[in-house]
Amino acid sequence: MKNKETADELVEKLQKAGQAVKSELSKKIVGQNEAVDQLLVSLFSRGHCLIVGVPGLAKTLLVSTLSEILGLKFSRIQFTPDLMPGDITGTEIIQEDPVTLRKVFKFIPGPVFTQILLADEINRTPPKTQSALLEAMQEMKVTSGGKTYELAPPFFVLATQNPIEQEGTYPLPEAQLDRFFFQINISYPTMEEEKIIALTTTSGASAAVGKILGATDITALQDIVRQVPVSDYILERVVRMVRATRPDGKASGNASKYIQWGAGPRGTQSVILAAKAHAILNARMTVSKEDVAAVIGPALRHRMILNYTAEAEGVTADALISSIFSRHFDERAS
Repeated sequence: MKNKETADELVEKLQKAGQAVKSELSKKIVGQNEAVDQLLVSLFSRGHCLIVGVPGLAKTLLVSTLSEILGLKFSRIQFTPDLMPGDITGTEIIQEDPVTLRKVFKFIPGPVFTQILLADEINRTPPKTQSALLEAMQEMKVTSGGKTYELAPPFFVLATQNPIEQEGTYPLPEAQLDRFFFQINISYPTMEEEKIIALTTTSGASAAVGKILGATDITALQDIVRQVPVSDYILERVVRMVRATRPDGKASGNASKYIQWGAGPRGTQSVILAAKAHAILNARMTVSKEDVAAVIGPALRHRMILNYTAEAEGVTADALISSIFSRHFDERAS
């Protein structure tokens, strides 16, 4: 950020945009405030999300409503065991050129050529098809027939998984999980929220939402996030925490007992970038301890592979992350 005045204006712009999006989302989505906050952090950080939750918690509605509010093109792919890579990225077909009358190949873009893509139940399709999507997420392009086709920004993928039904599924390999910026866990609504949901969804009325931002606005706001400064203190603490998730780390603590594999450098990058987005969405110009606390769970939980000891003792990744955070943000920590 070049000067105080410019910084204030940029912070205010992104913070107001975030509040406006949340306000419009609340017209159709009841509760799930934490999930919505994490979704916006991920969007403005240019990160893709893995959304985990049981059926019926409005995951699809949340994504489709967000695309409507942002004025972005939306596509949905229902992942099934017979889905092929070409069903996602696109296929080449033979057509006759009307001028030369020669047969030529023509590329027909698949549903990945969109701006917000919902990959519904991504773990229901084989690894080869999963990899086709994950490659597009990583490279922001699709290659077919020796030609490369760029995906237009902003390109935002939200993949869903059902945590309770594992029969006939193909769990994402750890290396592919690492490509997701956040894992957002969707929980059941409270009793009061469920009463509101039951009332509004059975009344016949349908709330309309307005368009808040466009593709150009989102890209500009994503650039603002990367200008947020991070102090050496915060940076060092984040690096120490991520390294503490590795069983061979010097400060691993319980990690050596419960964790089979920890987060890599991409985890560190995700925590820092997400903390920047969280700070600016909450009208702060620098990253604080509170920002790190808000994002470290969704940034690291899917990057930690727990062992059988953790499963036997009921230890979760979130519990370990919370313990690591408390230890490393203690002022007495070296």
